[in-house]
Amino acid sequence: MTTVIRIIGIDPGLRRTGWGVIDTIGNSLKFVASGTVTSDGDMDLASRLCQLHDGLAEVVHAYRPDEAAVEQTFVNKDAVATLKLGQARGVVMLVPARAGLPVAEYAPNAVKKSVIGVGHGEKQQIHMMLKILMPKVEFKGNDAADALAIAICHAHQRAGNRMRQALAG
Repeated sequence: MTTVIRIIGIDPGLRRTGWGVIDTIGNSLKFVASGTVTSDGDMDLASRLCQLHDGLAEVVHAYRPDEAAVEQTFVNKDAVATLKLGQARGVVMLVPARAGLPVAEYAPNAVKKSVIGVGHGEKQQIHMMLKILMPKVEFKGNDAADALAIAICHAHQRAGNRMRQALAG
């Protein structure tokens, strides 16, 4: 009997944090759900971080994933924006960790390479591959699509790790 592993992928952002939940059964992927947690831009930073925390905690509680995967932060020219994104990412990593989940991190290029075969690509290529890999997939917006891609990247990495362990053992 093959074990089902439920993975939540999370694309951190202060305004919009995308999330996507998939099940892996052997080598197959099954879409479960996706969405976006948003924060109110008119509120202070601490309140916005609380909104992200509470929204993501509801998702983790509702879907009960076994593992989590989060996209790593890239540094951009705006130091203040990078710092705020880092704070949002800290919250995003805290929620699954507090739920007892292992949390893996992946660089954006690794996610793209895992899903579309190359480290640089357009959002539309990711959307297309999501529909090929999981024909029943549903997502609204780039944030949810990116989160699903992060979950798929983690599923592929898990499979590769299992193969390496089997060969070594």
